[in-house]
Amino acid sequence: MERLTKIDELEILRREAENCKNCSLWQQRTNLVFGEGNPNSSIMFIGEAPGFHEDQQGRPFVGAAGRLLTELIESMGLKREDIYIANVLKCRPPNNREPLPEEIKACFPFLRRQIEIINPKVICTLGRYAAYAILGHSVNISNSHGKDYVVDGKRIFVTYHPAAALYHGKLLENIRKDFEKLKELYELTLKSEEEQKETNKKEKEQLSFW
Repeated sequence: MERLTKIDELEILRREAENCKNCSLWQQRTNLVFGEGNPNSSIMFIGEAPGFHEDQQGRPFVGAAGRLLTELIESMGLKREDIYIANVLKCRPPNNREPLPEEIKACFPFLRRQIEIINPKVICTLGRYAAYAILGHSVNISNSHGKDYVVDGKRIFVTYHPAAALYHGKLLENIRKDFEKLKELYELTLKSEEEQKETNKKEKEQLSFW
Protein backbone atom coordinates (compact mmCIF):
# COMPACT_ATOMS: atom_id res chain seq x y z
CA MET A 1 0.00 0.00 0.00
CA GLU A 2 1.39 3.40 -1.01
CA ARG A 3 2.32 5.62 1.91
CA LEU A 4 0.44 8.91 2.22
CA THR A 5 2.41 12.09 1.60
CA LYS A 6 2.44 14.89 4.15
CA ILE A 7 0.15 16.87 1.87
CA ASP A 8 -2.33 13.98 1.81
CA GLU A 9 -2.20 13.59 5.59
CA LEU A 10 -2.74 17.30 6.14
CA GLU A 11 -5.69 17.33 3.73
CA ILE A 12 -7.34 14.43 5.59
CA LEU A 13 -6.79 16.29 8.86
CA ARG A 14 -8.18 19.51 7.39
CA ARG A 15 -11.39 17.71 6.44
CA GLU A 16 -11.68 16.33 9.95
CA ALA A 17 -11.24 19.83 11.38
CA GLU A 18 -13.85 21.18 8.98
CA ASN A 19 -16.40 18.75 10.42
CA CYS A 20 -15.38 19.35 14.05
CA LYS A 21 -18.12 20.47 16.45
CA ASN A 22 -16.20 20.00 19.71
CA CYS A 23 -16.81 23.63 20.68
CA SER A 24 -19.29 26.29 19.59
CA LEU A 25 -16.96 28.33 17.36
CA TRP A 26 -17.86 26.36 14.23
CA GLN A 27 -21.37 27.84 14.33
CA GLN A 28 -20.30 31.38 13.45
CA ARG A 29 -17.17 30.97 11.37
CA THR A 30 -17.06 32.00 7.72
CA ASN A 31 -14.14 29.72 6.89
CA LEU A 32 -11.99 27.19 8.68
CA VAL A 33 -8.44 28.51 9.00
CA PHE A 34 -6.45 25.30 9.03
CA GLY A 35 -2.92 26.42 8.21
CA GLU A 36 -0.69 26.71 5.18
CA GLY A 37 2.86 26.53 3.93
CA ASN A 38 5.60 24.05 3.22
CA PRO A 39 4.79 20.70 4.92
CA ASN A 40 8.49 19.81 4.79
CA SER A 41 9.59 22.94 6.61
CA SER A 42 12.03 22.64 9.51
CA ILE A 43 10.36 25.58 11.25
CA MET A 44 6.71 26.12 12.13
CA PHE A 45 5.01 29.29 13.38
CA ILE A 46 1.96 28.97 15.62
CA GLY A 47 -0.41 31.83 16.32
CA GLU A 48 -3.43 31.99 18.59
CA ALA A 49 -6.65 32.26 16.57
CA PRO A 50 -7.96 33.63 13.26
CA GLY A 51 -9.06 37.25 13.09
CA PHE A 52 -11.60 38.91 10.79
CA HIS A 53 -9.50 38.82 7.62
CA GLU A 54 -8.32 35.27 8.26
CA ASP A 55 -11.90 34.12 8.77
CA GLN A 56 -12.93 35.78 5.50
CA GLN A 57 -10.11 34.25 3.45
CA GLY A 58 -9.57 30.94 5.24
CA ARG A 59 -5.83 31.65 5.56
CA PRO A 60 -3.69 32.43 8.61
CA PHE A 61 -2.05 35.83 9.13
CA VAL A 62 -3.37 37.80 6.15
CA GLY A 63 -4.07 41.18 7.78
CA ALA A 64 -1.65 43.78 9.14
CA ALA A 65 -0.25 41.26 11.63
CA GLY A 66 0.33 38.89 8.73
CA ARG A 67 2.28 41.51 6.81
CA LEU A 68 4.50 42.09 9.84
CA LEU A 69 5.01 38.35 10.30
CA THR A 70 6.00 38.00 6.64
CA GLU A 71 8.51 40.84 7.08
CA LEU A 72 9.96 39.16 10.18
CA ILE A 73 10.22 35.80 8.42
CA GLU A 74 12.04 37.46 5.53
CA SER A 75 14.43 39.08 8.02
CA MET A 76 15.54 35.50 8.79
CA GLY A 77 16.46 34.97 5.15
CA LEU A 78 13.36 32.85 4.57
CA LYS A 79 10.25 33.27 2.45
CA ARG A 80 6.74 32.75 3.74
CA GLU A 81 6.22 29.85 1.34
CA ASP A 82 9.29 28.15 2.84
CA ILE A 83 7.70 27.73 6.26
CA TYR A 84 4.45 26.44 7.77
CA ILE A 85 1.97 28.60 9.70
CA ALA A 86 -1.00 27.50 11.80
CA ASN A 87 -3.07 28.69 14.75
CA VAL A 88 -4.06 27.03 18.00
CA LEU A 89 -7.73 27.64 17.12
CA LYS A 90 -8.98 26.93 13.62
CA CYS A 91 -12.14 29.04 13.95
CA ARG A 92 -12.42 32.74 14.77
CA PRO A 93 -13.63 33.63 18.28
CA PRO A 94 -16.44 36.23 18.21
CA ASN A 95 -15.25 39.84 18.21
CA ASN A 96 -11.65 38.59 18.20
CA ARG A 97 -11.82 37.81 21.90
CA GLU A 98 -9.13 35.70 23.56
CA PRO A 99 -9.37 31.90 23.22
CA LEU A 100 -11.14 30.11 26.06
CA PRO A 101 -9.48 27.13 27.80
CA GLU A 102 -12.18 24.74 26.58
CA GLU A 103 -11.70 25.97 23.00
CA ILE A 104 -7.94 25.40 23.18
CA LYS A 105 -8.56 21.93 24.61
CA ALA A 106 -11.06 21.09 21.86
CA CYS A 107 -8.83 22.29 19.02
CA PHE A 108 -5.40 21.24 20.27
CA PRO A 109 -5.57 17.65 18.91
CA PHE A 110 -5.63 19.09 15.38
CA LEU A 111 -2.58 21.25 16.06
CA ARG A 112 -0.75 18.37 17.71
CA ARG A 113 -1.38 16.21 14.65
CA GLN A 114 -0.20 19.01 12.34
CA ILE A 115 3.05 19.15 14.30
CA GLU A 116 3.42 15.37 14.10
CA ILE A 117 2.93 15.40 10.32
CA ILE A 118 5.19 18.36 9.57
CA ASN A 119 7.75 17.35 12.21
CA PRO A 120 9.56 20.70 12.42
CA LYS A 121 12.84 21.04 14.28
CA VAL A 122 11.90 24.49 15.62
CA ILE A 123 8.48 25.84 16.63
CA CYS A 124 7.96 29.57 17.17
CA THR A 125 4.92 30.41 19.29
CA LEU A 126 3.35 33.80 18.64
CA GLY A 127 1.61 35.09 21.77
CA ARG A 128 0.94 33.72 25.22
CA TYR A 129 -1.94 31.42 24.24
CA ALA A 130 0.19 29.71 21.62
CA ALA A 131 2.99 29.35 24.17
CA TYR A 132 0.52 27.95 26.70
CA ALA A 133 -0.80 25.38 24.22
CA ILE A 134 2.66 24.13 23.23
CA LEU A 135 4.50 24.37 26.55
CA GLY A 136 1.57 23.04 28.57
CA HIS A 137 1.62 25.81 31.15
CA SER A 138 0.90 29.52 31.40
CA VAL A 139 3.73 31.91 30.63
CA ASN A 140 4.37 35.57 31.31
CA ILE A 141 5.15 36.64 27.78
CA SER A 142 7.03 39.71 29.00
CA ASN A 143 9.49 37.45 30.80
CA SER A 144 9.48 34.50 28.39
CA HIS A 145 9.79 36.19 25.00
CA GLY A 146 13.08 35.58 23.25
CA LYS A 147 13.68 32.36 25.18
CA ASP A 148 13.64 28.80 23.91
CA TYR A 149 12.60 25.53 25.52
CA VAL A 150 12.76 21.88 24.58
CA VAL A 151 9.50 19.90 24.37
CA ASP A 152 9.42 16.37 22.94
CA GLY A 153 12.81 16.91 21.36
CA LYS A 154 11.78 20.11 19.57
CA ARG A 155 13.09 23.61 20.20
CA ILE A 156 10.22 25.90 21.19
CA PHE A 157 10.89 29.62 20.78
CA VAL A 158 8.52 32.08 22.46
CA THR A 159 7.77 35.58 21.21
CA TYR A 160 4.97 38.13 21.04
CA HIS A 161 2.05 37.93 18.66
CA PRO A 162 2.65 40.35 15.76
CA ALA A 163 -0.73 41.99 16.44
CA ALA A 164 0.42 42.88 19.96
CA ALA A 165 3.58 44.41 18.54
CA LEU A 166 1.49 46.54 16.18
CA TYR A 167 -0.91 47.58 18.93
CA HIS A 168 1.84 48.38 21.42
CA GLY A 169 4.51 50.07 19.33
CA LYS A 170 7.19 49.65 22.00
CA LEU A 171 7.01 45.87 21.47
CA LEU A 172 8.07 46.17 17.82
CA GLU A 173 11.72 46.49 18.75
CA ASN A 174 11.40 43.51 21.09
CA ILE A 175 9.85 41.22 18.49
CA ARG A 176 12.47 42.23 15.90
CA LYS A 177 15.25 41.37 18.34
CA ASP A 178 13.47 38.10 19.16
CA PHE A 179 13.51 37.16 15.48
CA GLU A 180 17.24 37.83 15.36
CA LYS A 181 17.61 35.28 18.18
CA LEU A 182 15.21 32.92 16.41
CA LYS A 183 17.33 33.08 13.25
CA GLU A 184 20.43 32.12 15.25
CA LEU A 185 18.58 29.27 16.98
CA TYR A 186 17.15 27.98 13.70
CA GLU A 187 20.49 28.05 11.89
CA LEU A 188 22.28 26.41 14.83
CA THR A 189 19.62 23.68 15.01
CA LEU A 190 19.94 22.91 11.30
CA LYS A 191 23.74 22.90 11.55
CA SER A 192 23.66 20.49 14.50
CA GLU A 193 21.30 18.21 12.59
CA GLU A 194 23.60 18.16 9.54
CA GLU A 195 26.61 17.42 11.73
CA GLN A 196 24.74 14.55 13.38
CA LYS A 197 23.78 13.13 9.98
CA GLU A 198 27.41 13.30 8.87
CA THR A 199 28.55 11.55 12.06
CA ASN A 200 25.96 8.81 11.60
CA LYS A 201 27.02 8.39 7.96
CA LYS A 202 30.68 7.98 8.93
CA GLU A 203 29.82 5.47 11.66
CA LYS A 204 27.73 3.47 9.20
CA GLU A 205 30.57 3.49 6.66
CA GLN A 206 33.02 2.26 9.30
CA LEU A 207 30.70 -0.56 10.31
CA SER A 208 30.20 -1.63 6.71
CA PHE A 209 33.98 -1.60 6.20
CA TRP A 210 34.52 -4.07 9.03
